Amino acid sequence: MCYPSVAQSTTHTLRQLAVLGREVTMTSQQPVIEYFFSFVSLWSYIGSRRLQLLAQHHNAQIIYKPIDLARVFAVSGGLPVKERSVQRQAYRLLEMDRWTNIRGLPIVKHPKHYPADPSLAHRVLLAAIDELGHDNESVQEFARLGLDTVWADEGNIADPETIMEIANDAGLDGSRLLARAQEERGLAEQEEALSQEAINRSLFGAPTYFYRGEPFWGQDRLELLDGVILSGRPPLSLPGPEALQ
Repeated sequence: MCYPSVAQSTTHTLRQLAVLGREVTMTSQQPVIEYFFSFVSLWSYIGSRRLQLLAQHHNAQIIYKPIDLARVFAVSGGLPVKERSVQRQAYRLLEMDRWTNIRGLPIVKHPKHYPADPSLAHRVLLAAIDELGHDNESVQEFARLGLDTVWADEGNIADPETIMEIANDAGLDGSRLLARAQEERGLAEQEEALSQEAINRSLFGAPTYFYRGEPFWGQDRLELLDGVILSGRPPLSLPGPEALQ
């Protein structure tokens, strides 16, 4: 299933852009949103179109940072869905109905290939970014279609043929990018570094968006992010250990 693209190329206006293992430094007026996500993240899917529309509205740049959620969960207390209490699992299903209705999205509540390993697809995305940049429309479309594959089309995001088809549908050279993702150790190291960056920056779930260093966890914070960009207020910071009880 294919949906109309809501991606739009923007002009690079950053003097310095760090993508791997450290925070983005913004030295222009263009808003920059760091986007930590995974193709198997339900809430990344539900927020995907809203994020792209928000970026278009503010002429913001999205920096795509795919991460290993299992690794993040292991150090932050998160649990895979099937290991959560029945109360939490039931409420998750209710929220799926609520938010897909709000966002106007189709949803498969129990995808037959979930949770598949998204690492190969993440590496294809990183290879595409390496060649074309974050602002490229086909890169953005691949990021969106990868989420659609799991949560709307019930496809297998771990399957190489499926990944290649997604890339081709997005306007990329799927065969070449897949070969890079399978052969280049550096792409796997990038995903590992982004996952470690997420841990270092106290992430505990996806999606998480950073704007001017301020974290916004969950697609239901996108409206808050929108308001912060509009207001121009100074960013807030996570409290340090001394503030915790």
